[in-house]
Amino acid sequence: MMRYADRGSPGQRASKNEYVTCHARNLTDATVVFDLDGTLVDTAPDLTNALNDALTRRGHAPISQDTIRSGVGFGARAMIEEALRRAGASEDIDEMLAEFLVHYEANIATESRPFPGAIASLETLAAAGAKLAVCTNKREHLSRKLLEALGLKHFFLTVAGRDTFAVSKPDPRHLTQVIALTGGVASRAIMVGDSDVDISTAKRAQVPSILVSFGYAPEGKLAPDAVIDHFDQLVPKIVGLLGAAPDAQSLR
Repeated sequence: MMRYADRGSPGQRASKNEYVTCHARNLTDATVVFDLDGTLVDTAPDLTNALNDALTRRGHAPISQDTIRSGVGFGARAMIEEALRRAGASEDIDEMLAEFLVHYEANIATESRPFPGAIASLETLAAAGAKLAVCTNKREHLSRKLLEALGLKHFFLTVAGRDTFAVSKPDPRHLTQVIALTGGVASRAIMVGDSDVDISTAKRAQVPSILVSFGYAPEGKLAPDAVIDHFDQLVPKIVGLLGAAPDAQSLR
């Protein structure tokens, strides 16, 4: 049973089924790969709470969600290092990381929620025959636990974290191995993310990218192939970037 119902938010309307009917054959060979934190799910509240738990245990002042958002794409260790840098403090990073992970896993979906329209877009893409995957710098077991808690896990054929392979974003092999494991090919894949980490990964893998402007670090230096301001815009952008699948072209 879904813990979080995608009800009443903008962009989550039944009329999207009409778009699926019109464009379904265009996505039958597509692989759409999503970043997780700041792209599919707003996880900043629970990440901030876990980080502040580790900080306040050591007498440091808590930090705001806005402070850590830009560092989420680099993983938990980077967030801790940045928080200590801002505090002008030196601590045992490994010890803090262990405490952070214990607190975070126990409260992984207390306040985290999918961004408005995310579930409707996943439903649309799945109904259109696209293969869906997650490529994140969050640890794999935490990624799976979060997706399960929010009722999203069933959408994805592959969930790969920073510890799934020997490499992680921005190494392009993180993305290309996810695409291969999902049964797709890079020439018919899209990366959807919220930061330069995601855009750089996609560019180096020669995969088109879509940036979500509502994520945690959208003001990057790299130019994505497309930008969306709401998940309502995702499926049309994907169709526009990938074009029609070969089967669809032959039927025109």
